[in-house]
This record gives sequence, structure tokens and C-alpha cells, in this order.
Amino acid sequence: MKVGLLLLTGGQGSRLGVPKHSLAHPAGPSWGGHLVAVFRVVFPEGPIQILGEPLSDHPELQVVADPRQGPAVALAHWATLPVPAVDLWWVVACDQVRWKAEELQAWVTQAQQADPACGRWVLGRSEGRLQPLGGLLPHGLRSALAASKLRSLWALAESLPHCILDNNLPGWRDVDTPEEKRCFEEESL
Repeated sequence: MKVGLLLLTGGQGSRLGVPKHSLAHPAGPSWGGHLVAVFRVVFPEGPIQILGEPLSDHPELQVVADPRQGPAVALAHWATLPVPAVDLWWVVACDQVRWKAEELQAWVTQAQQADPACGRWVLGRSEGRLQPLGGLLPHGLRSALAASKLRSLWALAESLPHCILDNNLPGWRDVDTPEEKRCFEEESL
């Protein structure tokens, strides 16, 4: 199975004072760079695209402009563009900084077991919260995604064939506030 990474880096970073993707990660240069490194351990040959702003620690990676109207609109825009053919795209936000390679592999294995034909957007639900970002989007759903006019990420996920898998992998817990950032940094020491 061929998997690609679509890393969302288009947020303004207003809650943390700077764009999240550029924040220093305890395990590597930046939050975005950490997710690239995790992906490359599991899928060393998989294509990587950045949706939003470039990563200073990975200037070689292809960047797709984000229309800055939220993640649903950004994903629909991305789906209109030519991309490498893969079976699945791991669509992850740059603030899901707790992912580790073994957890990504476990998540992909769980998703493959639930949807071996790669026909549904496999979403996670962790601690009762649905998480479209971090999910695995089949390449074959890109045309339906491109046709979407929905502005809500939740509505977009529900409009496409999908399945929801419960798990409590730490990677699902994103970091949105200064308090969550402090907790993340303390647990990484």
C-alpha cells in the first residue's frame, strides 16, 4: 500500500503567538518537521505535500497554497490539483505533535483492517472527540472532495464515505492553547 502525507500548516497561530508548524519540537527541529520525520520512518518512499505554509526545515517539500478559508475549503482546493497517485493520504494538522512512528503504523494497520478496500475516509475518535485530521483519506475520494462546497470539516467528513475508529493514541491530542503547549513540553522532558 502506498501512503502519502498531506500536512496542513495554514493556521495563523494566533493562539500561540506564531504559526504552529514552525514551533520547536522536543524531538526535532519543528512541529511540522517532526510529523514529516514520523511519516518518513513508516513510509520512506511516500510523497509529501504541505498544504499552507512551507517548512523552514524542509524547503524541498512541495507546498500547495491554502485559500485561508478553513481546513474543509483547503482540502477541497487541494483535491482539484494534480498529486502523486497513492492509495491513502494521511491528512494531519501540524498541531498533532504527539505522533510517533509506531503509533502511526498502528493507526494505519487498524484503518486497513477496518477498510481493506481503501474506499472510506477513516477517521479517529479519541476521548470522545471525532478527529478528521489525522485520518486516512483514500486517493479515490479526491474527486468528491474537490466538488464539495462545504465549509465545515465535520460536515465534509460526514458527506463522504467514512468510518470512525475509536482509539486513544496520543497522536490525536492536538495542541491549541498555551496551556496545552506547556503540558506537551513538560511531558516531553
